[in-house]
Amino acid sequence: MSGLVLKLAPKERVLINGVVIENGDRRSRFSIMTPEANVLRLRDAIHPDEANTPVRRVCYAAQLVLSGDLGREEARLQLLRRIEELSQVFTDPDSRNVLAQATSALTRGEYYRCLKSLRSLLPREERLLAFRQ
Repeated sequence: MSGLVLKLAPKERVLINGVVIENGDRRSRFSIMTPEANVLRLRDAIHPDEANTPVRRVCYAAQLVLSGDLGREEARLQLLRRIEELSQVFTDPDSRNVLAQATSALTRGEYYRCLKSLRSLLPREERLLAFRQ
């Protein structure tokens, strides 16, 4: 396995195992080789007050694992349940594929990939919520 590859913009910050790391003045790329390292791009982080929709709440729960604030095993069942709930709303083939990718990543313990998949549903959720109003 080649590990998780992070491409960082200048001055971008990332949280790795509870430590905030800031990139230098140039773009950089590096690989995280430790399979269960907790990695979270701070530009992707959702503030607790912003976890106010179903997809954002699931993303926030995955984020808590990556920040080290929630145990992996403790979160796994909770996330699987929430992803199943999302599958009741997101029934189109593309969304189902995204949810399947998130579930697959979750069962492999790849919480960053799970979060990355789930985040792709945010624009769709926004459109659905705007349509409801």
